Amino acid sequence: MSETVIKIDHVTKEYRLGAIGGGTLRGDLQSWWAKVRGKEDPNVRLDDVGKSVKGNTRFLALDDVSFEVKKGEALGIIGHNGAGKSTLLKLLSRVTAPTSGTISYNGRIASMLEVGTGFHPELTGRENVYMNGAILGMTKAEISRKFDEIVSFAEMEKFIDTPVKRYSSGMYVKLAFAVAAHLDSEIMVMDEVLAVGDMKFQKKCLGKMGDAANSEGRTVLYVSHNMNTIRQLCTRCIVLDHGRLIYDGDVETAINIYMGSVGKIENEYTYSDEYHHVHTRGRKDGLTIKSSKFKNDCSSCQPGDVLNFDLVCDSKRKYSNIGFRFEVQFMDGVVVATAFSSKNVDFDANEEKTLHFSFDTTHLAPSKYRVDIIAYAHNEFGTQELIDGVYPGFYINIDENLDKTNQVTWLHQFWGHIQLHDVGTDEG
Repeated sequence: MSETVIKIDHVTKEYRLGAIGGGTLRGDLQSWWAKVRGKEDPNVRLDDVGKSVKGNTRFLALDDVSFEVKKGEALGIIGHNGAGKSTLLKLLSRVTAPTSGTISYNGRIASMLEVGTGFHPELTGRENVYMNGAILGMTKAEISRKFDEIVSFAEMEKFIDTPVKRYSSGMYVKLAFAVAAHLDSEIMVMDEVLAVGDMKFQKKCLGKMGDAANSEGRTVLYVSHNMNTIRQLCTRCIVLDHGRLIYDGDVETAINIYMGSVGKIENEYTYSDEYHHVHTRGRKDGLTIKSSKFKNDCSSCQPGDVLNFDLVCDSKRKYSNIGFRFEVQFMDGVVVATAFSSKNVDFDANEEKTLHFSFDTTHLAPSKYRVDIIAYAHNEFGTQELIDGVYPGFYINIDENLDKTNQVTWLHQFWGHIQLHDVGTDEG
C-alpha cells in the first residue's frame, strides 16, 4: 500500500475583505480617535451612493477541507474561479498559513504557482536560472549540474545570455517552468502552468509531469481549467465549490460534476426550445425532431450494448434524403466520436414519422457521454445543411466493466475513450 505523502486535515482559510487599516500611521490614528469619540471613521471607503463600506467582511476561501494524497499519485484539482484551488496550493507551498486545521507532508515541494516569479528583467536567462533556482531551494552546485538540461528543455540555447526583458511571454514561461520542473522534489504543485506556451511545449510539459508521477514516483498536484490536460495527466481528481470539497475520486466523474452534468442521464426527450439549435427553434415550416424514447436503459449499460430508440419527426414541407448524425461528446462538449444513420429518409409535407435507430456502443470506453442529434440534408455544394438539431438529444452512461478479452480494467486516462476491435494476431 502506497504511503501517504500529503495529508490535509479539516483545513479552513478565512480572509477579511476590504481595507483593514488606513494604510498609514496617521490614518490609523485618525480612525482610532474617531472610534474613541463615537464618530464616523474619516478613512472608510464610500460606495457609489455615498454609503460607507466596512472592511471586515469575513470570507471563507477554504471551508473544512480534508483529503490525503498517496506517493506517485497525480491529483487534479478543479472548480470554478474563486472555488479555493489556488488558495489550497498556496497553503501547501507555505505561502500563507491556514486559519484552522493542519497540513502535513513528507518530502520536498516544487511549487509552480506563479511561474517566473522572481525573474529580473535586466538579468540574462543564465543569471535568472541561477537566481530562480536558489529561490526555489536549489544549491548552486545542483543548478550547475542541471543547467544544460534546463536550457535544453526550455529550448533556449541561443538566447540564454540575452536579458529576459527581450524575451517573449512564451520564452519567459518556458525557461521558468524548466527551472521549477528540474528541482529534485518528491511533490510537484502546479497552478495553470500550461496557460501560456505553444502546443509543442505544452505537450512536452505534460510528458515531463507524467514521467514525474509514473516513472519517478513523485506526487503531482495540478490545477487547471483545461479538462483535456486533467484527463491526460491525472489519475484522481477533487472538485472544490465555494471553498468546500464536494467530490474526490474518478477523473471523469469529477469533470462531469464540475460541468454540472451529473444526474442528467435520461431515457426520454420531448421537444423544448432550450435544447434545439438556435436557427431551428420554433420553426413552423421545416422539420422538427419532436421526441426520442429509448427501449432499453441508457443510464446504465455495458460496453458493446446496442441501444434501441425511436425518434419522432414532424415535417411541415417535403424533404428528400434527410440523414441523421449522432455526435458523441464528453460532458464538457469535446466531440469524441460521430455516427451516421445507415440510410436517408424522405418526408412529405405535413408528415409525422417515427424512425427506429440502433446505437452501437461497442467502441466507447466506460464513461458518461452526451449525444447531440442533427438532422441534415445535402445541398448543391455537396455539404451538409442543418435541418434540425437537438443539443443534447440524450445522455448515455457506460458502466465500468472488465475487458472481455484481456480481463483488464479500461484505463481511459491513458488509452482514450475509443475501444477499437482487437488486432488480428497469428503465430508462424
